[in-house]
Amino acid sequence: MTHWPRHGRIDGAVVMIGFGSIGKGTLPLIERHFDFDREHFVVIDPEDADRRILDERGVRFVNLAITRENYRDTLGKLLTANGGQGFCVNLSVDTSSLDIMRFCREIGALYIDTVVEPWPGFYFDKALGPAARSNYALRETVLAEKRKNPGGTTAVSCCGANPGMVSWFVKQALVNLAADFRDKAPEPKTREEWGRLAQRLGVKGVHIAERDTQRAKSPKPRNVFVNTWSIEGFLSEGMQPAELGWGAHEKWAPPNAGFHDKGCQAAIYLTQPGANTRVRSWTPTARAQFGFLVTHNESISIADYFTLRNEKGEAIYRPTCHYAYHPCDDAVLSLHELFGRAGQVQSAHHILGEAEILDGIDELGVLLYGHARNAYWYGSQLSVEETRALAPYQNATGLQVTSAVLAGMVWALENPNAGIVECDEMDYRRCLEVQRPYLGPVIGAYTDWTPLTNRPGLFPEDIDESDPWQFRNVLVR
Repeated sequence: MTHWPRHGRIDGAVVMIGFGSIGKGTLPLIERHFDFDREHFVVIDPEDADRRILDERGVRFVNLAITRENYRDTLGKLLTANGGQGFCVNLSVDTSSLDIMRFCREIGALYIDTVVEPWPGFYFDKALGPAARSNYALRETVLAEKRKNPGGTTAVSCCGANPGMVSWFVKQALVNLAADFRDKAPEPKTREEWGRLAQRLGVKGVHIAERDTQRAKSPKPRNVFVNTWSIEGFLSEGMQPAELGWGAHEKWAPPNAGFHDKGCQAAIYLTQPGANTRVRSWTPTARAQFGFLVTHNESISIADYFTLRNEKGEAIYRPTCHYAYHPCDDAVLSLHELFGRAGQVQSAHHILGEAEILDGIDELGVLLYGHARNAYWYGSQLSVEETRALAPYQNATGLQVTSAVLAGMVWALENPNAGIVECDEMDYRRCLEVQRPYLGPVIGAYTDWTPLTNRPGLFPEDIDESDPWQFRNVLVR
């Protein structure tokens, strides 16, 4: 674009927690699209490897780890220093999203994050059972806070590419399906109306179906975990139990499935790590592929959002929903190396910068399946080449995340008193309008592929031929 729109003014201080791959990519988008007082733009991070970027821009840097002990004092001083309404952009790891969100709302500062992050130790605490270490449990803490303190200053929970953007994709995909199926009802306005639309269209489930084809110029060294985005984030979620929103149509559950007896009860978990759990899925470029069933907030929030219940409170409609992630090839090799030695993490981590990538795209979208036309994928096919032309300091994977953060910030500024919200509850049209210039080609594609295509092969399999879209057929066993 030759002219980038200004989406609003942030009257108070802007405080970004975390300056890793996503923080670096979000910085130029904030500069490009918002008016703010540069003297009160502050970045906080315990590492100073990329401080040069901030120094060149005249952005204040605080070399500090945010902890249980210091977050209120540190953030309170910074967010209120300029008067006006401050904005906390939490893009960090090892900081409690809930505690920081709660504090920001206490002082009237806007807030956004990309994940419900806990304080250090949660993800790898062997004393906690799998249910307690789940994203379901983390999300329930935010929902409990929302019920306890409704309304008030806006705090956007879990607004990156996924979770985040994919929830907006689901709604757009449903609208597209409705048009193709000649569904004459008005576009839904309420949560229940969206659930009725998905039920009426016959959608049994949603895969967050992603294929990252970005290739590094140099091969992965041994004992180095290589990825295109936060390795700490990927390892944390990858070592949590595999989790999925559990559809009302499912007839079989894996023997190691766990069911929650509290909360929304929209999801189950498996007693095995998500990054070592494979599922069958499909994207337009890769076609049929194996993905990893890595736990993500959107797997639960999407299933929960579209749930319909009867008078007794029983779920009569709910789509199955889960991530089906094929990361870049170097990350797949890194996972193979890691799990080959029983989860011992590599001694070095490396995130591929845009200059280190030869070519490739991050094809990230939603596969809505089980309806009259079988399955429909809708999403972004952003290339690293286009990313380089659009924004600095990030690859294609990063820009899909940072542009969603941008969209969430715009929505929060325009809706400053919405309380705690998940992306499923936001105006998907407005958010995609803001984000769309950064997503490359955004397409919809039908496919006749199912998890039973070309099965069984040379060996007998435990499959359900009566319904191709049962999770029994999706899970690789």
